[in-house]
Amino acid sequence: MLVDTDVLIWNLRGNERAATFLDEQPGFFVSAVSYMELLQGLRDKLELRELRQAIRFWDARIVQIDEEISARAMFLVEEYALSHGMQMADALIAATAVALGVSLVTANDRHYRHIEGLDVVIFRP
Repeated sequence: MLVDTDVLIWNLRGNERAATFLDEQPGFFVSAVSYMELLQGLRDKLELRELRQAIRFWDARIVQIDEEISARAMFLVEEYALSHGMQMADALIAATAVALGVSLVTANDRHYRHIEGLDVVIFRP
């Protein structure tokens, strides 16, 4: 499974359900986009160390953006930007899940539910 940024943020904010869920899913995937979004929200080096420790604890695998993911994301933006407001980061995250053939776990299902071929698992904090 690929974990969306919002679920990781819930965990970083101390949400018990998010912490339990992530702790019970070792080895999940995180898009490089989500990781960078998390980095942009950090306030100091301590939070950076805590994020790195969490990634190691979960044995989470950060997935880099490659040509296949980029091409899928471009298609998603072309297809859904005007009709559904598809944003670049969400397109890259969705394209990563599709390319890996895994479910996307997110609390923001409205960002993704219109994408054919994407298995969305809804997380409620």
